[in-house]
Amino acid sequence: MNYQFDFSVIWENIDLLIVGAWLTLKISFVAIAFGIALGILGSLARTSGNRIFNGIALAYVEIIRNTPYLIQLFFIFFGLPNLGIKLSAEQAAILSLAVNFGAYSTEIIRAGVESIHQGQIEAGLAIGFKKLAVFRYIVIPPALANIYRALIGQIILAVLFTSVISQIAAEDLTYVGDYLNSRTFRSFEIYFTLALLYLAIVWLIKGIAFLVENKVFAFAKYKR
Repeated sequence: MNYQFDFSVIWENIDLLIVGAWLTLKISFVAIAFGIALGILGSLARTSGNRIFNGIALAYVEIIRNTPYLIQLFFIFFGLPNLGIKLSAEQAAILSLAVNFGAYSTEIIRAGVESIHQGQIEAGLAIGFKKLAVFRYIVIPPALANIYRALIGQIILAVLFTSVISQIAAEDLTYVGDYLNSRTFRSFEIYFTLALLYLAIVWLIKGIAFLVENKVFAFAKYKR
């Protein structure tokens, strides 16, 4: 069987692919921003020494990390409306990704926090800083430097997870690819192009992350 390659379907629908890629990036970065905030709060609870806060954070992490992301997405989009909470596909995608990323980033950031020498924390308290100020100014900067690459790796995984949100008709890059495939049946050309676009997005993130690491965390490199 001789398959005739025809990438004209890509060029004719490049505007749809660009819109899909833009939505993928938008949902990813909004969700990741909220997820990092959740991760910081979760790590603060996990290292607080308070049994109740630690228990709540631990339960959150265990539930999210031990259930499939697709089920979490379906629960938020299809399940919450039964409780009177109806979200659009885009809102459900952002919320589910943020909650999922928050659980993983909680443990990553916690590892970074626990890598900080106790003496630095005690010194901060000794000069009059409150616990929250010590966490914000003394613990978080070097902790983030220590776990920066692990966090970037998780961010990349979160971006790739967005390919699942097409299941609730969020019009991301994968949704556009599925739509074009159903109209043209040019599966090879379409999904090959999608793979290249996701690869380009990942390389973009890695490039930005490299620049940020060299600028923001230069002090950590110097120490090492």
